[in-house]
Formats: sequence, structure tokens, C-alpha cells
Amino acid sequence: MHAADRRVTYAEMLEWPDDGRQYELYDGEVIVVPAPFPGHQRVTSNVADLLREYAKATGGLALFAPLDIVLSEDNVVQPDVVFFARERRHLVTDWDVTRAAPDLAVEVLSQSTESRDRGRKMDLLARFGVPEYWIVDPVLNTLEIFVLSGPAYELRAAARHDDIIASPALAGLSFSAARVFAG
Repeated sequence: MHAADRRVTYAEMLEWPDDGRQYELYDGEVIVVPAPFPGHQRVTSNVADLLREYAKATGGLALFAPLDIVLSEDNVVQPDVVFFARERRHLVTDWDVTRAAPDLAVEVLSQSTESRDRGRKMDLLARFGVPEYWIVDPVLNTLEIFVLSGPAYELRAAARHDDIIASPALAGLSFSAARVFAG
């Protein structure tokens, strides 16, 4: 006899007592999201600043973790930074959970999350139609931009150090990769 594979929904997760941890759901499987290291936080903050500037100029909205993005009742992620374009900003309300896929999701890698960020999370974001996905490596100082092509992401650009990079999906967003790694 085998124990049943217990899957969890977002509604069930909301009933749990607050234990100070952050969680993600992948097809109902619970994943604990570890707290980030200072270098991760610095790079995440730089990306968030860059996207907030772009949001101010375009009317979009940039947000950062912890923030539940409920793609479905059994698929909930917390990308490090997300961006909603002006045309879709109305899908995010101040006092309710976000139940819409963002226009951009950004993950800053850490040793404990890299395989999931490049695998399972990337696949999940593609499945729910997130048009652009960035993977930022704060150790190697690289930024990879992936664009949704059919059912999967395709690497569209990679930048290091002082390379200038432009977002394929977000018109007018161009910057030096050095801004992401400054500090």
C-alpha cells in the first residue's frame, strides 16, 4: 500500500498558520522558497528599480517578491520581479491576490533555486503564457532574456557587464546590463 500523493490548492495554503516561510505550488506540489542572500537582494532591487522607472514612463506596474502570482488554484509562483504593461495593469488590484500572468517575470538565480528557475518554473510560466522571462545570474553577472515561442521559451538575448540589452516584448526598454549588477 502506498500513501496518497497529497496535492495542495491555493485556497488550502491560505488556511495554513503563518510560519514565516514563503511557498510556491507546482501542480499542487508545495515548494518552500528559501530566503535570499544579500547579493541576490541587491541584484533583485536593481532590476526592480529599473522596471519601476520603465513603469513610471509607460504606465505599467513593477512588483517584487514576496507576491503570490496565482496562475491557477494549484500553480502559484513568486518570481523575484514581475511587470504588467499599462494595458494589463488593471488585472492587478491593491488588496487582492494577483490572478493574472505578468508580461514579464524575472528570476535572480541562487544556488538553491537555479535548477527550478531554469526548469520547472520556466516551463510553468511558459504554459501560462508569460511573454518574456529573464534569468539573472548574480555570480556570473549575466542576464538572459527568453521570449515565449509556441509552448516554450527561446533565448533571445544574453548580456554581460556593460552590454546594452533591449527587451523584445517591452517596447523602449533598453539598458546597460551593468545597472543590474551595480553596487
